[in-house]
Amino acid sequence: MLQELSKRDMYVSELTEKVGLDGRAARHELDALEDAGVAESYMDGRRRYYRLAAEVRLEVSPSPNRRFVLQVDHV
Repeated sequence: MLQELSKRDMYVSELTEKVGLDGRAARHELDALEDAGVAESYMDGRRRYYRLAAEVRLEVSPSPNRRFVLQVDHV
């Protein structure tokens, strides 16, 4: 979801199609991203669009040293 939002603002049904989540799961994830200050939303007509509200850096390392780092810098 973060990768898709890094490309452009998107509305929920676009995101669900791109990332393979149903609408309820996508909204739950988007609400969590908004609560964390990573994403923000706005209305355009009847559609709610989402966009990144912070710079996000993700590092993932494979086994055996599995590591997952998500850094958020609010701009």
